[in-house]
Amino acid sequence: MIGMRIASSVLAVAALAGATACAASDQPAPATTPTATTAPMPATASQPPTETLTPLLQQALPNVQGKTFTSVIVTLPPGARAAPHRHGDAFVYAYVLDGTVRSQLEGQPISTFHPGQNWIEQPGAHHVLTENTSSSAQARLLVVFVADPGAELKVDDAHS
Repeated sequence: MIGMRIASSVLAVAALAGATACAASDQPAPATTPTATTAPMPATASQPPTETLTPLLQQALPNVQGKTFTSVIVTLPPGARAAPHRHGDAFVYAYVLDGTVRSQLEGQPISTFHPGQNWIEQPGAHHVLTENTSSSAQARLLVVFVADPGAELKVDDAHS
């Protein structure tokens, strides 16, 4: 419950900061986060489809020196599973827009999230499971990163 309050507060502050910055320039900062955009991998018999990230907004936080607010939509096609990954030193907030997503951070139990539910990931967290539980409908997440400018926002684990 406290984590949800903290995450909601962070999102509200970040959204307000982004809105304030956008109002000052009349145009949102372009979402120039090439490291946050990934193309979907074709599904094979041995590998399920994976997610796509669509950048929405990237904006320096005016009252938090050295930090950038970045928002993306993550789309998980039916049956998609993201590779285990980390988000570096970013603080991450994820909110389920559509579908049902199963998620697990290393050392924690698997959780299932439905539309309107959310979670946070502390800097350095290892995200070992992210998957769309449906074989027929996509799932979508709004994901917000508070990170250092230019930081790589998603780094998949090395494949062995």
